[in-house]
Amino acid sequence: MRVAIGGAGNVGRSIAQELIEKGHTVLLIEREPSALRPEWVPTAEWILADCCEVASLQEADLANCDVVVAATGDDKVNLVLSLLAKTEFAVPRVVARVNRAENEWLFTEQWGVDVAVSKPRLMAALVEEAVSVGDLVRLMTFRQAQANLVEITLPETAPYVGRAVREVPLPRDSALVAILRGKRVVAPTPGDSLEPGDELIFVCTSEVEDEVRSVVLGR
Repeated sequence: MRVAIGGAGNVGRSIAQELIEKGHTVLLIEREPSALRPEWVPTAEWILADCCEVASLQEADLANCDVVVAATGDDKVNLVLSLLAKTEFAVPRVVARVNRAENEWLFTEQWGVDVAVSKPRLMAALVEEAVSVGDLVRLMTFRQAQANLVEITLPETAPYVGRAVREVPLPRDSALVAILRGKRVVAPTPGDSLEPGDELIFVCTSEVEDEVRSVVLGR
C-alpha cells in the first residue's frame, strides 16, 4: 500500500515509521525546508512541497496513492489536502487529523474526509474509558460509514454477565467486534461467555447507541 502523509512533524513521522514497519510504502510531504530531514525516517520518500497546491500534489503522484493522511498541525491545511486528495486525485481513503475540537464538525465527507481523528476527542475518550464502568464511551467515529467505535466495561450487575455472546440481543446496525479481558484481546464467538470487567468493543450507528447501552447494561 502506498501512503502519502501531509506534514512531517512528530505526528507525521511517527505514522510513517509505523506504516513502514508494517511493510507499506510511505511518502512524506513537507513544505518547510527546515523540517525536511530524510534522516529522521530514512526508508520513507520525502518531497519538499505545499500540500495545498494541486501542482505539488501532482508532482508527488498522489493519484497513485491508496491512502492520504492529512497530519499537519493546521486544520485548514488538513481540510484542503483532504478535499484535493479526494476530488482531484480520487484517492480511495483519506484520514485527517483534527487539531482543535471546535473544528471537528468540518471534517466530513463533504471535505473529502473518510476518517477524522480528533486528538482532543480521542484524549477525552481515553480518559472516560479509563474511569468509566457501566457506561458507553464513544472512542471513534467512522465518517464514511456513519458508524462509531464504542466501549462498555461490564459491571458485575450487568444482565448478561456469565452468559454467552449469542444470548445478547444486540439491535440492528451494531456488532460486538472485540472483548478486552485483562491483557488479552478476544475475538468473540457466539459461545464465549461474558465476565465482569470485560471491556466490550462495538461498532454501531449513532441511532442505536442507546439501544446497545440498554441491552448490555439493562437500563
